[in-house]
Amino acid sequence: MYEKLVVVTRKTRLEALIEKFNTRMQAKFFIEHSGGNFSEYEEEDRNYQRALDEIRKQTKIGLKVQLIERSLLPTHTFVSSDLIVALGQDGLVANTAKYVGAQPIIGVNPDPIRYDGLLVPILPSQVGRYLDDVLESRALSQAVTLGEVELQDGQRMLAFNDFFIGAKTHVSARYKLQYHEISEGQSSSGVIVSTGAGSTGWMSSVFNMAAKVTEFAGGKQFGQRKMQWNESTLMFVVREPFVSKHSTAELVAGYIEDGDELVIESNMTGEGTIFSDGVESDFIAFNAGATARIRRAKQQARLIVPFRNSDREKPNCANESRTLSGSCRSVSKSSP
Repeated sequence: MYEKLVVVTRKTRLEALIEKFNTRMQAKFFIEHSGGNFSEYEEEDRNYQRALDEIRKQTKIGLKVQLIERSLLPTHTFVSSDLIVALGQDGLVANTAKYVGAQPIIGVNPDPIRYDGLLVPILPSQVGRYLDDVLESRALSQAVTLGEVELQDGQRMLAFNDFFIGAKTHVSARYKLQYHEISEGQSSSGVIVSTGAGSTGWMSSVFNMAAKVTEFAGGKQFGQRKMQWNESTLMFVVREPFVSKHSTAELVAGYIEDGDELVIESNMTGEGTIFSDGVESDFIAFNAGATARIRRAKQQARLIVPFRNSDREKPNCANESRTLSGSCRSVSKSSP
């Protein structure tokens, strides 16, 4: 039974500027004197606040409501009675999913003109409808495979899209990589490990670069495999591996099948790091003596996806109460 609705928010660019420059006028001065259009920041902020207000209007369904700003996600404890709404860009859903367990996430797009909305397909005006669907156990959901990294000391991190394992700065990362029965010492710009959901994100940029470099050098063009979100396989790529007397570049890409692990032993004396989904501030230090094991996580994320028109029932509400969305709810029926 759900007891609380947790709405995950993110600061708009305008809010971040005001936080940095103390006042709105100082933020405006900085943007305009840098050649920017401050009105774009204001419009984006207005759209976000309108979306948040719309969600508040549609969440008066007897559940307690709590707002959580994205930066607080690593320190917030989610429980099984929480129902989650993520209001923002696709990345906010990715950042949220690895902390909420198997709880359903309703991804809401506050600004469809600006944001693609692959992971946030629901509009603010539709939130009440989808809350009803979840509470009545008729919502459609998509399972998403997560990646997991674990160090020998028990530190653990999940990824919705991808992991980065390397150095914090632009210096080369030094490590030993083990894949199946093969291992080699490497020096590179780091290793990216991607889930199916992340295969169209950072990993796609790596493939785009490799394809164009290959084409420039006269090689045969190739395509990228785009994995499904619920595939049990992860993909890894070594960025810019350097060949020297102490490092080789034979293991530069591969799939981590279900039950397999990619093992990386750090040889960095400092600045080694592991982070997921682009959030560098939430990291695991990865320096000499640390060994990371990367694999498919047992836990999966659960995203609520839109109904097709043909999927949604239009019931007769005789002898039943009507919900926010206009659907029927039996008075005696309990929530899941």
